[in-house]
Amino acid sequence: MSSIRTIALTSAAAIITLSGAALAADAEREVFGTLEDGTEIEAVLLSNDDGVTARVITLGATLQSLQTPDKRGTVDDIVLGHDTPAEYLATPQYLGATIGRFANRIGDATFSLDGTEYTLEANDGDNHLHGGVTGFDKLVWTITDVSEDDDGAASVTMSLTSPDGAGGYPGTVEASVTYMLDDDGTLTIDHRATTDKTTIINMTNHSYFNLSGHKDMRPIVSHDLMIPASAYTPVDSGLIPTGEIRDVAGTPFDFREPMRIGARLRNGNDEQIMLGLGYDHNFVLDEGDEDMRLAARLTAAVTGRMIEIYTDQPAVQFYSGNFLDGTTPGKGGILYRQGDGLCLEPQVYPDAPNKPDFPSARLEPGEEYVHVMKIKTGVTK
Repeated sequence: MSSIRTIALTSAAAIITLSGAALAADAEREVFGTLEDGTEIEAVLLSNDDGVTARVITLGATLQSLQTPDKRGTVDDIVLGHDTPAEYLATPQYLGATIGRFANRIGDATFSLDGTEYTLEANDGDNHLHGGVTGFDKLVWTITDVSEDDDGAASVTMSLTSPDGAGGYPGTVEASVTYMLDDDGTLTIDHRATTDKTTIINMTNHSYFNLSGHKDMRPIVSHDLMIPASAYTPVDSGLIPTGEIRDVAGTPFDFREPMRIGARLRNGNDEQIMLGLGYDHNFVLDEGDEDMRLAARLTAAVTGRMIEIYTDQPAVQFYSGNFLDGTTPGKGGILYRQGDGLCLEPQVYPDAPNKPDFPSARLEPGEEYVHVMKIKTGVTK
């Protein structure tokens, strides 16, 4: 059962673009900071005429800032992040980072391919999380393109080489991420990878959203969330999927209609909520007619801000920021606490390499892994 969207290298699909009128987005390259060893971390600021800006830094190919207007036209930052490169390396929260090689968890930090067992770095108890100790989020990516096009979009492409054996994974992987902001306020994130040896790939973006913004941050428990998923994957005590695909009906995991996040977040009668310390679960998206499906819609009544997440992947992880404990330094001197942000991460299922009935994360030489996701920003009417 395959889910990785791959294409033959002889007919590579073009980056998705959205049409617009006149040129209405700009891209500016700047210095974000330096690491202790003197390595310079660059940033590219993408902006459009409606006040939407996205700053992407080369450390972790990370979305460091996403500024959007609220219903009154006040612009504020709606993603969590850090002000310096050092803070990104000092904290394990993956704020806005590109995750790879495999997003989410792999049980017992092992998996097999064609009879060969591979041992990964165990960095989440006995399990493997988000690519291991030195995943894509902790590496410095190279800017390969910064451009503005005639359709009103601005973009930056970053790339890296992950050598054979990195983190325990087989194959040398060439990875790239393109961030593109259009004149409608949609941020497209296009993940791609190739390999010289059969391997597994599951890349995503790990942004934490808070639609109240940084200037007057309110807990995300007051946000309303809709996820068009009729099922989810329950987990064990290590947050590894058990293999069951469970119906959301009659459970705190039913977000098929907009639901206030805080309404069931502390449901002590639900074992899965207790195991996850809230929501930290994979939602199986309902199938649609289009390649790009709606994965989630998040709204904040106070500011009127809204985002919609679209993806070509089969699932989305909803994480309610349960491990933010007040020790993570955020932008502007804020200490991020539980409830300050949530993640909506399109993906294949967690532990897919060890669950034959789950969609496959396998990537072969001669194929190209493609994961396109979109963050559509706006305000509610």
